[in-house]
Amino acid sequence: MKQEASRSASYTVECEDYVHVVEFSPFESGTADSLIAYGGNHYVVVGTCRFQEEDAEVEGIQYKTQRIFHHGIRVDAIGWSPESRLDALPPQIRFCTAASDKKLRLFTSDLQDKDEYKVLEGHSDYINDLVFSPKDGQQIASVSDDHTCRVWDLEGNLKNYFILHSPGMSVSWHPEEEFKLMVAEKNGTIRIYDLVTHQAVLSLTTDQTPLMSASWCLKNTFKVGAVAGSDWYIWDIARSSYPVEKRPVHADRARLFRWSKVNEKLFATTGYPGKMTSQLLIHHLGHPQPILIGSAPVGSGLTWHRTLSICAMGGDHKLFFWATEL
Repeated sequence: MKQEASRSASYTVECEDYVHVVEFSPFESGTADSLIAYGGNHYVVVGTCRFQEEDAEVEGIQYKTQRIFHHGIRVDAIGWSPESRLDALPPQIRFCTAASDKKLRLFTSDLQDKDEYKVLEGHSDYINDLVFSPKDGQQIASVSDDHTCRVWDLEGNLKNYFILHSPGMSVSWHPEEEFKLMVAEKNGTIRIYDLVTHQAVLSLTTDQTPLMSASWCLKNTFKVGAVAGSDWYIWDIARSSYPVEKRPVHADRARLFRWSKVNEKLFATTGYPGKMTSQLLIHHLGHPQPILIGSAPVGSGLTWHRTLSICAMGGDHKLFFWATEL
């Protein structure tokens, strides 16, 4: 089967800074606009966007910067709180960042004159991922190279703590069962923990390392995906703790894995940054080859829109968006 040639992004947005990480909010914003945040070397920018795929009056993409937060240090990860609402009066935005100084920063803003942030300290090495509890947003889980997963409240108090066997690379909260947390480790192990009993209730492994990224499918929570070495892996945990599918994708090692928020057969992976162009592959479980190959100059980060088959990555002073026709 002929592989599609690499195609440039469907839409691009100019940015103030190099973009290390980009995240669409996975939660309803209360308006027709989607919230998006990106982090650079010194700033976090919160914006809203709307696409022609959802609004006939929009040509391409309509993007607006809502607020620029001075961060002072490189942003490594961003997590959105479900409490972020644009339809509140005043609006409330809440998100958390992980930075290269091994600290979490919790930002709360009304997008006007009230910006607050709190520093959460405790990790002793780089923080690779973080996530808010999806129901009420009152807790944040983070994983680090210090071989721990930590769960914090919004005051920065440690509520839960798991010792890992290797660096923690990804953390995901179960969308319905708020006591279940998935932690993926660099050594190829993915565990689902029960936050009440503090026990692992399920363990999955890859036959390659390093495992760099894992993702829980929100459309079907029996599905878990990951990239390790140069392969992607898919598990159906209702059926087996062995992968139901795996495939080599990125010759130079795979970096990120993200499920689509709207289709349980659709996911994206990226290759390792560091080359001049970073490869984005969009896969469909019904197709043997990637259904879209995108490339971006020194791209980083990867995120899917909440209700559209559109994914985004960052780059040098740009955001890139790819729309997938299915």
